Amino acid sequence: MNEGWFVISKTILLMIVLAPLAGAVLAGLFGRQIGRVGAHTVTIAGVALSCALSMYVLYGLVWGGAEVFNENLYTWFAVGKYSAHVGFLVDRLTAMMMVVVTFVSLMVHIYTIGYMAEDDGYQRFFSYISLFTFSMLMLVMSNNFLQLFFGWEAVGLVSYLLIGFWFKRPTAIFANMKAFLVNRVGDFGFLLGIAGVLLWFGSLDYASVFAVARDPALDMGARTVELLAGHPWHVATIVCICLFIGAMGKSAQVPLHVWLPDSMEGPTPISALIHAATMVTAGIFMVARMSPLFELSETALTFVLVIGATTALFTGLIGVVQNDIKRVVAYSTLSQLGYMTVALGVSAYSAAVFHLMTHAFFKALLFLGAGSVIIAMHHEQDMRHMGGLRKHMPVTWITMWIGSLALAGTPFFSGFFSKDAIIEAVHASQRTGAGYAYFCVMVGVFVTALYSFRLLYMTFHGKERFVVDAHHGHGDHHGHHAPGHLEHAPQESPWVVTLPLVLLAIPSIAIGWFTIGPMLFGDFFGSAIFVREANDVIARIGEGWHGPLGFVLHGILQPPFWIALAGFATATWIWLFRPGIADAAERALKPVHTLLANKYWIDDLYQAVFARAGVGFGRGLWRIGDAGLIDGAVVNGSAGFIARVSASVRRLQSGYLYHYAFAMILGLILLLAGLWWMTTRAAA
Repeated sequence: MNEGWFVISKTILLMIVLAPLAGAVLAGLFGRQIGRVGAHTVTIAGVALSCALSMYVLYGLVWGGAEVFNENLYTWFAVGKYSAHVGFLVDRLTAMMMVVVTFVSLMVHIYTIGYMAEDDGYQRFFSYISLFTFSMLMLVMSNNFLQLFFGWEAVGLVSYLLIGFWFKRPTAIFANMKAFLVNRVGDFGFLLGIAGVLLWFGSLDYASVFAVARDPALDMGARTVELLAGHPWHVATIVCICLFIGAMGKSAQVPLHVWLPDSMEGPTPISALIHAATMVTAGIFMVARMSPLFELSETALTFVLVIGATTALFTGLIGVVQNDIKRVVAYSTLSQLGYMTVALGVSAYSAAVFHLMTHAFFKALLFLGAGSVIIAMHHEQDMRHMGGLRKHMPVTWITMWIGSLALAGTPFFSGFFSKDAIIEAVHASQRTGAGYAYFCVMVGVFVTALYSFRLLYMTFHGKERFVVDAHHGHGDHHGHHAPGHLEHAPQESPWVVTLPLVLLAIPSIAIGWFTIGPMLFGDFFGSAIFVREANDVIARIGEGWHGPLGFVLHGILQPPFWIALAGFATATWIWLFRPGIADAAERALKPVHTLLANKYWIDDLYQAVFARAGVGFGRGLWRIGDAGLIDGAVVNGSAGFIARVSASVRRLQSGYLYHYAFAMILGLILLLAGLWWMTTRAAA
């Protein structure tokens, strides 16, 4: 096979992006005409085509010798020396993200046929998730900051629509508004970062900006600006921190993490898509793509590191006390995103993206598995009303075990390779904050194992904690039934639900084994990721690389494995053999449990300080400014003044002729007197 035989064409890339959009348009605008079958057929076909072509592009870049594609397809505007374009940058980083996004999306589309079968908004839902896929593809394939921002806002918009999909539920409307507002905070910072890039780097095109960042003659890392007189700031630090604030919103990092658990109000398929392959991964991908900028600022990377470490540990702890099966998985997402952010903070960008990829498969598996359980339990989500489901749902049980083993970092599973690589990278880093981060990720290993196996034991093992009552009406499919009461015994979900579980279980087991070598210790990403030699912790770890088996054998001898094993043993002892210990521990550690159950009261703080205070401030402005000043003084005040003057003047209009004659005579006398006075004064 000749080197460079593969050429990436614009046509292929446009088909990858536009196929999901076409499906979304057809299902959304013509859903009634094409029906349910037509809606899922066109959207699945569009995403399947996009997935197949994405794999084809990845194959060409890795094995076909294809050159990196970086071209503009359309010019939005050109003003002076500034211009904006629609264009694609497709290298191995982009192609890997394209495959992950489209494959997970395809699994979610197929799964949705079974999960949303009874929902009245069937066509609308398929339209939304296909549009979500289009938005994420536009984000990851962009070659400039303006198109990146378009994709960034598009995934935010569609997530708003999907989280509030059941718009008749007040909790869903609250959740989607919360997600929208929290992300506005992050997006404001992101927009400032893009403005800083344009101001100081002179372009919005990735290639141009990165060339300036890497140019030693310009030395952008040393360039400063005084935001306050006498206080210089490095422009790279300002830009990178602002960009990362955007990532904190999209990738749900403390303190902008509060929207993600509440996104569980949306249907389970979209929970899987948001948490695994689309919205929350956007921030991680963005920072990895911007590695040439972040490498200019040690301060920004330290900020990233500390935020990620805090998120990894403290949000994971909340997952231990959750009883809603989807919320346990949601808090695990927050924690794992923290791990990815920690990797970014120690300049291990490839490790962050590697964990993003492995996590996408096993997290989608866990969410879809949780949805399968919810279907079987007639939309009951409280694990306290489950138990013993393994004999009713063998496929879901086995695949959920696979996903949990990968999440907990079990040797030979995909999560082991990516998570251990991050921990090793943090351990090897000398960056400020690395010690704190290492402590957080090590404790996080125990916490992850604890909540992962707690979920499995409470859901699938032990005695059944539900009652099958044939005479009990379970209401509609949104879960309006007595807790723990089922109309009929749980049973395995249909094949459209279990097939995606099986297909996601395969990479959850095997993908790490085959990809850790080239992605971390090879040249898989090439020039897509830039790391200064002094910061290259992955290269230091790679000095001892002896293949995936050697990595596993080395990992078994390291503390993270034994800490994870301790978490597994603790969860097994408490929730499988001695369930009463959990209740006793809750009573003994009541203050700690209350702290975690209330999520450190951060939500309450935001609700009091920003939400209620904002509403109160708005009402005050309305009373003083609108009702008092504008309506009271200006509008009603002027009208009242005219009314009072008119009332006074009206008394002069008596209707008697002699009154008017007297007024005319008086007026004539005053006029003549005025003329006489003016004449006399002029003569003098």
